[in-house]
Amino acid sequence: MQTTWRFIKDNIKDNIPTVLLYVVESTGSSPGRKGFVMAVNQKGIFEGTIGGGIMEVKMIELAKSKLAKGDLEPVIRQQFHDKKHTKNRSGLICSGEQTVVLFPLQNSNLETIDSIVKRKENLFLEMSSKGFSLTKDSEQDSIQINSSEDFFVKIKIAPPKRIHIFGGGHVGTALSKQMAFLNYYVVQYDDRMDLVTMQANSYAHEKKIIDFGNLPINCEIQKEDIVVIVSFSYRTDKTILLKLYKEPIAFIGMMGSDAKIKTLRAEMLKEGINENDLKHVHMPIGVNIFSKKAEEIAVSIAGQIILENNRNLPTGRSYD
Repeated sequence: MQTTWRFIKDNIKDNIPTVLLYVVESTGSSPGRKGFVMAVNQKGIFEGTIGGGIMEVKMIELAKSKLAKGDLEPVIRQQFHDKKHTKNRSGLICSGEQTVVLFPLQNSNLETIDSIVKRKENLFLEMSSKGFSLTKDSEQDSIQINSSEDFFVKIKIAPPKRIHIFGGGHVGTALSKQMAFLNYYVVQYDDRMDLVTMQANSYAHEKKIIDFGNLPINCEIQKEDIVVIVSFSYRTDKTILLKLYKEPIAFIGMMGSDAKIKTLRAEMLKEGINENDLKHVHMPIGVNIFSKKAEEIAVSIAGQIILENNRNLPTGRSYD
């Protein structure tokens, strides 16, 4: 989603007309879920998805047609994924339905788009035939449809999920790339100056050299955030974990072999930290896909984060 908004911003800055396609409502087995975002520019280049398949192809063609005609009027389209409906059939047969807003954007919308890209709190995007704007003064979404051209939609846009990666080595860098691809806001930390892998990491949105012993003073971790510990040594991993395991973090995990984790648990037990204190810490982190390479380990870690997010964490922590 964040990548799509940046795509929109870049195109509008370059005065390339672009149509936003936003799924504002979905039910049943719809491939496009509420919140899915896509954009198509005047050159026919697109970013994001509203669910794929023939339905998406038709919506892209509609967007391209509007751009070709210079049609700046927003429209809303309901799409039914079955053969029962005589109108607005998507061409898919997976059942369910979704409602898509197609909103042509231009330079006058740039300030609003920039605010969406830079958001750090929940905002509500309002779209209608009368305008495209943001508000903070709302608690819930709203949708009113009088016709395909006469509608009002208010939908919450949450800030990107944040992941804090402690470790600037090969795994930390590979994980930065993987999570940035998944549209997370990536903050990477290390305590080593001039670390080549960290300097070369172009995927992290922020890179910080800090003293691990002073955590959490040197980092701003919110309760909705994710923490992954993949530093260069057992001792630094333990130092970081000792500083953060009590913090109200949605997800925290640490990389390590079974032997390393067993040793760490034994040491912490001697220091008065029992299993119950650590039950929310995922260690070793990652879905077991027998990974050895840094890129594979990053996939396994990302897989577990997605799994826990989608089924909601059993500890009650949630970063939705």
